[in-house]
Amino acid sequence: MFRNVKNSVLIGLGIGGLVPGVLVAGVWYLMHRFAFLAKADLLLIGCIAVNAVLMHYFFKQDKENVGRGIISATFLWAFAFFYYKVTQS
Repeated sequence: MFRNVKNSVLIGLGIGGLVPGVLVAGVWYLMHRFAFLAKADLLLIGCIAVNAVLMHYFFKQDKENVGRGIISATFLWAFAFFYYKVTQS
């Protein structure tokens, strides 16, 4: 699926932002839909951790710039999660 991706940091930033974004949206819905998942913030961290798998895949394919973009997106997601946790209390 990702074999024909151009080796660009911006593409990596887009992939690293979009894939966890879709997963976070699904988990966010489930957390607000079911009461027993209301405090399951570890699920959000798991959504962000998917970037580690993506980053490993692109580094194996010798697309270092895409991997760098994914790392950058991971830091942005981590800061967003930190802000969420700080403002939650």
